[in-house]
Amino acid sequence: MKTFLLAVASIVLGTASVQAADLAAQYTKAPMMAPAYNWTGFYVGGNVGGQWGSSDPSTSTVFSPTGYFAASSVPAVNTVGAQGINSSSVTGGFTAGYNWQVNHAVLGLEGDINYFGFKGRASGTAVYPCCAPDTFTVNSSVSADWLATIRGRIGFLAAPTWLLYATGGAAISEVKANFNFTDTFAGGAAESGTIRDTRVGWTAGVGTEYAFGGGWSLKAEYLYVDLGRATATSTNLVGSAGTLPFPSSVFTHSVDIKSNIVRVGVNYKFGGPVVARY
Repeated sequence: MKTFLLAVASIVLGTASVQAADLAAQYTKAPMMAPAYNWTGFYVGGNVGGQWGSSDPSTSTVFSPTGYFAASSVPAVNTVGAQGINSSSVTGGFTAGYNWQVNHAVLGLEGDINYFGFKGRASGTAVYPCCAPDTFTVNSSVSADWLATIRGRIGFLAAPTWLLYATGGAAISEVKANFNFTDTFAGGAAESGTIRDTRVGWTAGVGTEYAFGGGWSLKAEYLYVDLGRATATSTNLVGSAGTLPFPSSVFTHSVDIKSNIVRVGVNYKFGGPVVARY
């Protein structure tokens, strides 16, 4: 009898254990899944890098029967006046923008303002073809202290937190240039010109950005900038040691700036939705 009761008890206890295990499995909470990063939202940031640029300032004049120059002198002045300047400097500034994420695509609008630091000088001297050994000299200087851009961005996600993008839009800067012509003929002549122009050019480039948590992200970016060409004219040439004006000897001065910019930056995104990742 005892044996029979023990067998029954074993069966009952075993059945109860199995049912308890089933109930425990049914009421165990599913593990929480980490949210996937979403790029939608407003962000601000800073950047630092370098620019490597060039400028081709130009000084030219024209022949006039009542002007200062002999016919053979004009091509010589124009040749020396076609000059080239290279510039490199550290850049840095602030960025703000907004992104919209659509599935694996990210669209955005971004603006920034940076210290540009473009600066350089050029000078050339030659002998007058008509009047050796007298010479003339053309000097040019170019600078642009700041650069702002307003760009669209379009990219795709190589991973939820890794963005690859292309960017392009407007580039804005105040371009400053000074020009000076002098010579040694008959007591010397002199002319000068100045350009101060807020240029609106274009920029395009590529970049990558990596989000590492809490709204923060790191980026690396390349931009090509072309600010176009600005032009000014002058009629202030004075010869004979500054005593005889020649307004018919018109000078044309022009300047352009192109630059390659490589920079790294950090951004902080405010808010924005997250999407559960399963």
